[in-house]
Amino acid sequence: MSQSEATTYEINWKTLPWAPIVAIGALLVALFWSVVPSMVEVWMTDEAYSHGLLIPPLAGYIAWIQRDKILAEPARQDARGLLVTALGCLVLLVGKLGAEFFLTRISIVIILCGLILTFWGFRRLTQLSFSLVLLATMVPIPQILYNKMATPLQLFSSTVASDFLQLVGIPVYRDGNIMNLANISLGVAEACSGLRSMSSLTVLGLVVGYFTCRTTPIRALLVVLAIPTAIFMNVVRIVATALMARADPALAEGFFHSFSGWIVFLCGFGILYGLAAGLASLEGKGPADDRAGELARS
Repeated sequence: MSQSEATTYEINWKTLPWAPIVAIGALLVALFWSVVPSMVEVWMTDEAYSHGLLIPPLAGYIAWIQRDKILAEPARQDARGLLVTALGCLVLLVGKLGAEFFLTRISIVIILCGLILTFWGFRRLTQLSFSLVLLATMVPIPQILYNKMATPLQLFSSTVASDFLQLVGIPVYRDGNIMNLANISLGVAEACSGLRSMSSLTVLGLVVGYFTCRTTPIRALLVVLAIPTAIFMNVVRIVATALMARADPALAEGFFHSFSGWIVFLCGFGILYGLAAGLASLEGKGPADDRAGELARS
């Protein structure tokens, strides 16, 4: 929808069906009374998922700047939404019975999809699809999957970093994920596997791709490119840490180690943004420019 064709739709707060809204809100609070606080606690204590604190307000903001397009679609109640809502409740129940936190948390997004489809219809659900996908990224992945991904990444990163150091003439002996230099041994721990930056850069890829790129395949490609970008930058961090530790072992820990993580993440974001700009230039102008206009007008 171009700016000249856009129609502004105002929400008449006085005519909203407040009774059903309050009733549904109360039911959601009752269902997720313990689920949401436990997830927020993970965001607050685990750096790998600290980006989750930003996801709900960001998803809400993106939905808000889309309000004209959403309200331009006619609201049509769809009974299929009841099935989706029932599925979400079933997932919540299975998660509760099996003590599987991922299922209880992802059920929030499934139930929201079901409610939107039930009361607003498929076309409005489609308009809100990006915000809902973004909400799904706030859910921490199952711990068993996290562990299975972390170990191979630890070994891969330490192997590539050791090979590079040997290539430039720095003697290093690798034993698993332990890199033994002349004056210090460095362990590539689970926290240094690259999963933290990978999850954060993947979310950034979603957001940057939405506002920068025009087509869904190109946005998906940007998200995929976030994975090797995160792995590459993690290897760079390990190599830089080894070089600093070779000069002074104190530089491999404490403040310098944490600060290097932030620097590497910012560099990774710069690479990702450059990739997004390059992909967008190949697409030409299109709906992404309209979204930029919506963002400016909001």
